[in-house]
Amino acid sequence: MDKRAIGVFDSGLGGLTAVKQLIKVLPNENIVYFGDTGRVPYGSRSNDTIKKYALQDANFLLQHNVKMVIAACGTVSSVAGDLLRAQGYPYTGVVNPTVYTAVRTTKNKRVGVIGTSATIGSHSYKKRLTEEDPEIKVFEQDCPLFVPLVENGFIDKNDPIVHLTVERYLASLKENNVDTLILGCTHYPILRDVIAEVMGDSVSLIDSGMETAYYAKKVLKRENLLAPDDQVGKNEFYVSDTPDNFEKVAEIFLGQNIDHYVKQINIEEY
Repeated sequence: MDKRAIGVFDSGLGGLTAVKQLIKVLPNENIVYFGDTGRVPYGSRSNDTIKKYALQDANFLLQHNVKMVIAACGTVSSVAGDLLRAQGYPYTGVVNPTVYTAVRTTKNKRVGVIGTSATIGSHSYKKRLTEEDPEIKVFEQDCPLFVPLVENGFIDKNDPIVHLTVERYLASLKENNVDTLILGCTHYPILRDVIAEVMGDSVSLIDSGMETAYYAKKVLKRENLLAPDDQVGKNEFYVSDTPDNFEKVAEIFLGQNIDHYVKQINIEEY
């Protein structure tokens, strides 16, 4: 048993969808979350910049003596995952757990992946999917407008701007008859309703945050690092830009009201 917190970071607040799943799957765990709201989005940055930011984010969490670092960010997991593992951090990203489930979900072996431009450009999901099953055909689509939509509260499936944007990006995936779609960015579950409506009932959506939460539980249990059963999980939140609007936006991502510690930090110090 280990009372230390789990550390989670993301380029912005999208990683809170992974925190939501962690709270559900691991209710006894303490969580320290860092959202790099001052430098969001990562998806349009160069690989070198993404790696720099990822190391700083992880270093900040390690200052809190966390027992595991989770990059709840498809971009970081795709571009900087190997670098973080090489540093010896107690680390997991979102790619491997998500791929594991997608391979076991698809029936026609046609899998779609949506993510930021950096995630899609790295082909990380495609590489892992074809390693797991060489017969799988992977269809990738970057959706650079999804993160700004979510971060600015454009999430209503009945909003014509939201619906038209999702339809535009997902058109090629529908044409290619995918039966499984990986939401390769932790912002995207916020748009799940409209994505599901556009793709249709025959397509299974794979939530990277949810799969990562289940994987984290598996790892912590294997390493005997789970929190005691009588511990009541507590959450701390840190951001790199003003926290003024954090509570309002965080409630959208977490799906519940929050009354937690939120503090702005200077991530460049790490």
